[in-house]
Amino acid sequence: METEPSAAALDSKPLNVSREQVDPNAVDVVAKLKGAGFQAWLVGGCVRDLLLGAHPKDFDVATNATPEQVRGLFRRSRLVGRRFKIAHVRYGRDVIEVSTFRKAPSGDARINGNAKANGLILRDNAYGTLREDAFRRDFTVNALYYDPHEERILDYVGGLEDITRQRLRFIGDARQRLREDPVRLLRAIRFQAKLGFGLDADVDDGRMVAHLREIPGARLFDEFSKMFLGGYAARAWQLLERTPIPGILFPAAPKGTRLVQLAMENTDRRVAAGLPVTPGFLLAVLLWEDFRARAKALSSGPGGAKSGDAAVLAAQSALADQRRIMAMPRRHSHFIQDVWHLQRHLRARRPKRVPKVLQHPKFRAAYDFLLLCADAGLINPTIGQWWTEIQEASADGRDAMINALQPAGRRRGKSPQR
Repeated sequence: METEPSAAALDSKPLNVSREQVDPNAVDVVAKLKGAGFQAWLVGGCVRDLLLGAHPKDFDVATNATPEQVRGLFRRSRLVGRRFKIAHVRYGRDVIEVSTFRKAPSGDARINGNAKANGLILRDNAYGTLREDAFRRDFTVNALYYDPHEERILDYVGGLEDITRQRLRFIGDARQRLREDPVRLLRAIRFQAKLGFGLDADVDDGRMVAHLREIPGARLFDEFSKMFLGGYAARAWQLLERTPIPGILFPAAPKGTRLVQLAMENTDRRVAAGLPVTPGFLLAVLLWEDFRARAKALSSGPGGAKSGDAAVLAAQSALADQRRIMAMPRRHSHFIQDVWHLQRHLRARRPKRVPKVLQHPKFRAAYDFLLLCADAGLINPTIGQWWTEIQEASADGRDAMINALQPAGRRRGKSPQR
């Protein structure tokens, strides 16, 4: 086995990690790369999760083969990424991500244009060695390498000890690593929530958190999705609220609201049950109070807009402001607007609108939002109960429930017999 100096190479079996726990497709990728004369290791979260006795969702491979060389070895592969190309090797619906060893920018990164004056890394796309790849990663527990064929684990940075101690530790100086990439603040919160580990660093520094404003909105949205759609959203939100981070990412969201916490808990239950989840729903919750305040301001006063028009304008402005921070895809913006728009009709229960509301493509999401509002004490719970019952009612039962909403003089009934 080819290793580099300063690495602890350990037999994986005493650590309860074996090849049988690994996706066979990932094992195949490693085998083909090694067979072609390259180094190849499973790396990162999959190794960490195996050591923790969990079943990894994804298996990533690191190698000294270039992306073009990887593509040449695997017929069903394609290169993705602009700044730093990686290869996606496809086995049916299964995708194994293969990246080339990288190294941190060398020399004075500011002089060669790889970093800003404040230390923020702009480019981190130079190929490196296996050892350099380990030291450029963020946390020690994410810098472990596993060869499923030789069943060896490689540890350059003390990640095995930190897993045993349940400690989340930055590689190198924590403040410098956070200056290099402020998104590591979000990753630190995410891994704390997911793993239940303690963090050996302070992420409460407002000056450090402010650097998140320099991160592209698309990357922030990606981190948002990873943090809150993995089954530990409630814990992640509790940790986030102890820091200044929500004020940067969601400046319009009020702190400590029960609605947000309930939405996070609901999302975790859905993930556990294998039900679909979407970041749009959580963003609809986080921006709800801001949307309502804008709609109220636009419709108030003698020259105010009609309530429907005010709601449309309020939604557009609230989402536009949030997109300047976090670049959510357009489909999520449409989803949020539909959920907000339907809240008026769900609460009003106008007889003529009820059948259309029930048939709306986003009815179910809007209904779930309504129930959360009821649980949070924001609306009368009988409204949510009414919508629950009408979904379960027969056709005649639905007609009766809708008819009961009519004023007494306008209710439809059977004509009296003569």
